[in-house]
Formats: sequence, structure tokens, C-alpha cells
Amino acid sequence: MADADLSLAVPAVFFGAVGTAGQRCTSTRRLYLQRKAADEFLEKLVKLYATVQAGDPLVDSTLLGPLHSRAAYETYRTAVDTLRSSGAEIITGGNKYTQESLRAGNFVQPTITIPQSTDPKLGIWSTETFAPILNVAIFDELEQAIEWNNAVPQVS
Repeated sequence: MADADLSLAVPAVFFGAVGTAGQRCTSTRRLYLQRKAADEFLEKLVKLYATVQAGDPLVDSTLLGPLHSRAAYETYRTAVDTLRSSGAEIITGGNKYTQESLRAGNFVQPTITIPQSTDPKLGIWSTETFAPILNVAIFDELEQAIEWNNAVPQVS
């Protein structure tokens, strides 16, 4: 919302989307932003994404370790390819890391996208990738965001 305290909200979204991605099913993968706050919020979030330390998860400064398997990497790659082919704007990330020290593992760049469609039945809004992919939907009225979120199919 336009009156949100971004000094609290942006780091919370960042940690939920990147710091826990692949580690638990409650990672943040959908973000609804009010249009009035979206540009500033995303600008601050992208700056935080640029600071991500990927690497050995046993090193204290590491925020993002590798995906747990080649299959998990393929899930990430397929999700990003699907987003790209559907016209989503990839704001940051969307690739495997190219640094020599990270090439051998399943290290992927944390990704922020703005999909073309906000149809909650699309898999991009409801499928768990266990990867650092954050899909952003921009709304004008709060009721719109509530409707989108409530319409996402329940997974049993």
C-alpha cells in the first residue's frame, strides 16, 4: 500500500523471497503491490537483490545456496522460460550464475518478474517452484488484490 513503511516491508519481502527460497514452502513467491507504491518498492527491492551473496550455505555471509538438485534447477528454468515466453517482464535475475565459483552447482539468480496476466489460475501464481522467483502483480484498488489472491486454487 502507498502508506507502507518501505524500510520494513522491502527487507521482509526480500528475505521471504530469497532467504528462504527452496528451504520451505512458505517462501514468498507472490507479491501484490499498489500502483502508487510499486515503482519505489521495486527500485528498493532490486537494489537489495543486487547484494545477494550466493555460495556455500555454511558460510555466514551467504544468503542464497544452490537449489538442491538438477531437477530443482530444471523447475526454475522451466518457470522462467514460461514467464519469458508469456511476455512477463523480468526485472532482475532469471538465469544461472555465471561466476566460476558458482557454475558447477545449481546456483540460480533470484528473480523478480511482472507477468502479463494476473489470472490466478495460471501456474505462475499457484505452482510452488521452491526457487527464488517472485512474481509481482500491480493493483489499483485493494479489493482487486484480495480477489486475485483468493482466486488462487488451493493445493491439497
